[in-house]
Amino acid sequence: MHLDAQLDAAPRVSAVGRALPKNYLDQESLIAALRGLWAKRHFNVERLEDLHRAVQVSGRHLALPLEGYAGLDTFARCNDAWIDAARELGEAALRDGLARAGLSPVDVDHLFFVTVTGIATPSIDARLANRLRMKPSLKRTPIFGLGCVAGAAGTARATDYLRAYPGEVAVVLSVELCSLTLQREDLSVPNIVASGLFGDGAAAVVLEGGARGAARAPRGPRVLATRSVFYPDTERVMGWDVVDSGFKVVLSARVPEIVREHVGGDVDGFLGEHGLARRDIRHWIAHTGGPKVLQAFEGALELPEDALARSWRSLRDVGNLSSASVLFVLGDLLDGADARAGDLGLMIAMGPGFCSEIVLLAW
Repeated sequence: MHLDAQLDAAPRVSAVGRALPKNYLDQESLIAALRGLWAKRHFNVERLEDLHRAVQVSGRHLALPLEGYAGLDTFARCNDAWIDAARELGEAALRDGLARAGLSPVDVDHLFFVTVTGIATPSIDARLANRLRMKPSLKRTPIFGLGCVAGAAGTARATDYLRAYPGEVAVVLSVELCSLTLQREDLSVPNIVASGLFGDGAAAVVLEGGARGAARAPRGPRVLATRSVFYPDTERVMGWDVVDSGFKVVLSARVPEIVREHVGGDVDGFLGEHGLARRDIRHWIAHTGGPKVLQAFEGALELPEDALARSWRSLRDVGNLSSASVLFVLGDLLDGADARAGDLGLMIAMGPGFCSEIVLLAW
């Protein structure tokens, strides 16, 4: 089907709500707070500090005040703190997104909830349905384990749903509280890098089915098409090892290499199926995986200078928010005046599996 024939029927991104915890520390203050802990167990504290600075994050928002982390000495305590903070931050992001879209909680037909930093049953989406008095017919899909790719993947799965139910509203809510997964006794390079890179935040993407367009003024881009790509035998590239103290990060140095090897071909093949090429894409919305990952995206896709400026800025300002990161970048784009009618955009993220998700947008 040609793109112009798909446009009117395609689901639309109406708004992106965002929320950050009120507790903020600049990177040097965080390094100072961790220095004493590192010095007890590592002979080269300067090397660990250099790893933190290399991620190019200026500061991060934290789920708790710094002194609140001292008592989180078990998985249970960390997860209880996650549940409390996830409810508060998730509600704030959800209300923000719905307000921006001109909708209320009772308008939501399907709530997708994505996270990789905590667990709860009933899931956070159920707890928010009670807090926001959402309608009893609300459908809920909690998704755990997709990690950094889940913001883009959740958006793709929500649009799949809206193609079947074009008169409905779906919301993808991402809540990631990475600071509550910190393994203080783990001084491995992956854990040190993760402790310097990842921050806390929540985002809510509000999407409306294509049949709702006639009744409401156009708001954001249409989701024309999506593509999932799974890379076989890459399970140890990224993820968690679940240990007695909680989630221990698995983070391979191969991530940028995989980006360079695959992303260019993946994007070209996807766009080619729709009669498009990279030169047709005006807006690039990339997950803020870290400096080496963003550089790999730029190289693999041969992007023009500043094409990923929003991703670089988000990385610097708040760190990598896991699944919420790419949604923060999308929200930043929607807030600005850069996108015009007729523009195309491409959202891309990668995560545990190892895999990528690509979303084609049209204004």
